[in-house]
Formats: sequence, C-alpha cells, structure tokens
Amino acid sequence: MIRLAHAEYLYALGAIPLLAVLFWLLLRYRKTALKKMGELAILLRLSESTSMAKRVVRFGVLLGAIAFLIVGWANPQIGTRLQEVKQEGVDIFIALDVSFSMKAEDIKPNRLEKAKLEIRSLISRLAGDRVGLIVFAGDAFTQFPLTTDYGAAGLFLDAVDTDVVPTPGTSIGAAIKRSLQSFDFKEPSTKVLVIMTDGETTEGDAFEAAKDAAEKGILIYTVGFGSPTGTPIPIYNASGVQVDFKRDKEGNVVVTKLDETSLERLALVGKGVYFRGTNSQDELQEIYKNINSLQKREFGVKQFTDYENRFQYFIAAGILLLLIELLISEKRSRWIARWNPLREKEEVKI
Repeated sequence: MIRLAHAEYLYALGAIPLLAVLFWLLLRYRKTALKKMGELAILLRLSESTSMAKRVVRFGVLLGAIAFLIVGWANPQIGTRLQEVKQEGVDIFIALDVSFSMKAEDIKPNRLEKAKLEIRSLISRLAGDRVGLIVFAGDAFTQFPLTTDYGAAGLFLDAVDTDVVPTPGTSIGAAIKRSLQSFDFKEPSTKVLVIMTDGETTEGDAFEAAKDAAEKGILIYTVGFGSPTGTPIPIYNASGVQVDFKRDKEGNVVVTKLDETSLERLALVGKGVYFRGTNSQDELQEIYKNINSLQKREFGVKQFTDYENRFQYFIAAGILLLLIELLISEKRSRWIARWNPLREKEEVKI
C-alpha cells in the first residue's frame, strides 16, 4: 500500500504549469524585443551560437527536478507489514427518513438537518463501533455499509438530501427490511438499528418488519422529529427564498405531524427505547450511552502497521536532474547545426 505522509504538499505542483506559462511568455517577449531592434532573421543569424531547443530542454529538465523534489517533500511511504488489528464494538445501522416532510422547520434548521447533525456528532464519538446508513422515503437504500472509516461515512452523510430517494412516501418498514439485508447475521455481534423519522408511515407494515428484526436479535431505537400538533412544510426557490408551503392536489396546505405513538410501539417491539427529537438535546448521544452498556464483540481488521519512507528516491532524482540541467549548455552544437533542415531555409531567407 502506498500513501503520502504529507499529501497537502502536492498542491505545490500547481506552480509547475505556471512556470511553464511564464517561460513561454518570456520567449515571446524576447522575440518581440528582437523585432523592435531590427530584422529578426538577421538578429537570429548573429545569435546563432545559442540553441533555442537546448534552452527549452534545459527548462523542461528544471521543471522535472522541481516536480520530483515536491513529491519527495510529500514523503511517499510504502506499507510493508499487514496485520490483523483487533477491535471491539457494536454494529449500528442508522435509518434516516429523507421524505419531504423532514424539511419541516418545527425543529431548527429543519428536521432533516437536525437529524444529520446528530449523526455527525455520533460518528465523531465512535471508537471501534461499525456504523452504516440507510436512507428511506417510499423505498429504502443503503447509503453506506457498516464501516469503521468514519471520515468516509461523514462524506456520504453530507450528500444526503430529500432527493436521494426518488420514490415519494415514508416506508419505515422498507428501512427495517433493508437493515435485515445489510447486517451480517453470520457474525455474533450486537446489532442496533436507529430509526430517525417523523413517524408518518404511509407505506408498508413497519410493525411486522420490526417483529422480524427483533426475532433476529436487532435492537430498534427510534427518534421522532417534529411537532405532534403539526406544521406546514416550506418550499424555497433556487435563491433560498420561501415562496410557498407544500400543498395537496386540492390546493390545501399540507400539515405534517409527529406520530409518537407509532414510534414508541416500534421501539417496544424492537426491545429498544423511543426518544423525542428536540432543538437542544442530542438524542443519539443518549442512545450511544445506552449502546455502550451492551456487550461488544471483538473483530479483526486488516491494517498496514509499518510504513517505510521512499522520499529519498524522489529527492535523489530531483538533485540528479538539477545537475543535468547545470551541465546542459545553451550553445548550439555545430555538428547538429549542419544537419538542421531549417538552417538552409534561414540562410536563404537572409
């Protein structure tokens, strides 16, 4: 496995094309200046001892040297030993409701963003636990499978919005069934499913799916977002200005309500706990405290544990090219000039 100890140093490579452009502009400026001094062909004939080709080659070698030195500065490393590192933790799948009702703003900034904020907070606290994300609306999809790569999990979470699931509706049952397909039941691990939704189930039979999950040992926690009294769903234009509220086919404003009764029942069937989402509290933190009290399984992860530096090869190549650049003379080689097909044309033109 190859990695860079300081990958951020590679941004310096962006200076190489800039130097190439500056060199080209300098050649153009030199040519323009020569034209102002007199007949260009005569001046070039008088300065025949200087080779333009060698000048270009010399500068190209210099750019190559700079590139090698920058890569060496970033310190490429090669993994030399692969070991199985033992970790322990719980397998956690989070099922996030991305139906349009999650855009309601009875929780700030809205239900969906508050849920994503809590998931980010949970990911930042995990240590050894594997986490996965399921997104659902009228259907359910695995956004990312169980992983301990929390950085990648955060990137996938950032991409989540109400348009990631094309099927409208809210099918909590589909999310539970998706988790049954995503967990590895061959591994004797503690499995937890956290459902984050406003509870407005419009598709499928969530309770039958929850019963099946509980029979397979999955603990189901639910977090409800929204107001039991209901609130409209604002609609914004491309500029971020609210233009209306979501309306039904008859033109009436749609009011979305939190269905706490269903979510409490789901948690009861799944032998978990229901939490009410609020503006101030981090409900996933409370769930994680509960999860930490569970028995955690040990599992192995293949990791490179030893890396060897390889910067010296790139630094050596860069220094070698610098020496070559110093040895390249810009004087024209006469024996090469004799075989230059352009030489005769220049003489005729003069």
